[in-house]
Amino acid sequence: MKKLFTTKRICRAGVIAALYVALTYAFGLIAYSGTPEIRPAEALCILPLFFPEAVPALWIGCMLANLGSPFIMYDVPIGGLATLVAALCTYGAGRLIKNDILKFIVGGFFSVMVNAFIIPILIVFLCGGSEGYASAAIAYWVYFGSMCATEALWVYALGSVLYFTLRGLRKRGVAAFCDKKPQAADNSEN
Repeated sequence: MKKLFTTKRICRAGVIAALYVALTYAFGLIAYSGTPEIRPAEALCILPLFFPEAVPALWIGCMLANLGSPFIMYDVPIGGLATLVAALCTYGAGRLIKNDILKFIVGGFFSVMVNAFIIPILIVFLCGGSEGYASAAIAYWVYFGSMCATEALWVYALGSVLYFTLRGLRKRGVAAFCDKKPQAADNSEN
């Protein structure tokens, strides 16, 4: 039976959550502004394609990162929930799709779409971000477009580097990125 919680997986989850928080805090308030949202930590949202522990790690990392948000009351639970839903869908895509390119495209799609639909609701309807727009509906769609663009930038541009680097490291059997123990070298020819 395969162990769900190994020391390596727990450590990896901690590193993922910490990276998400650190990358978000590094950009300060511009990581929380709606148009555009500068949050390179979103590139980490492709990690559930490789690691099941990335799902709770991203959720926890997002909630911790959102403690610095000016909309903390809404951003922590709702932003965290959006990340959790996207991470679960990305993990599912990783389990179902075998083609690497298609897996990456579909896996990234969930993070882009879930955030693009949910975060503007938070900004416009819960935090009053429709000021300066003719209506709340127009404000929602402006924020939706902005979220699609910025999320796609981080997930597909920066995330592609992460995805293909990790894929290569796993294929080479680098222990930190694989769950299986490396096989011992055969010394019988000496």
